[in-house]
Amino acid sequence: MKRFLHLFLVIALIGLNACSNEPSAKPQKEKAPEKLVEIKDGQYTEWYPGKKHVKYQGALDKKGNREGKWNFYSEKGTLLSFTFYQAGKKNGHSVVKYPNGSIHYYGQYQNDQMVGEWVTYDLKGNKSVKLYE
Repeated sequence: MKRFLHLFLVIALIGLNACSNEPSAKPQKEKAPEKLVEIKDGQYTEWYPGKKHVKYQGALDKKGNREGKWNFYSEKGTLLSFTFYQAGKKNGHSVVKYPNGSIHYYGQYQNDQMVGEWVTYDLKGNKSVKLYE
């Protein structure tokens, strides 16, 4: 019985030692987080991880608000939408596309509000129109 208890304790100590939180002999360098946003000369660019394709791109005003045309791209680099801004608010035309490139919907914004005629297409190309005041 003593022999069994002794063997059990040895195995338990080996197991505890193997599960310790001590660092390995060769600590690995931690990678710096990938910088996916770049602001240069008033131009904002955001990348997908891996920095192969742009995700968002557009201009910023002096206060850091969106200004002018802003584009949104798929992970493969296809333009999926664009919207116009003034002082950080949606003002002007906006178009959103399906991943296959066909138009999903489009319309106008005024002071961040949908106005006028908005046209939507389903995946089969059927059109519907909604009016906003």
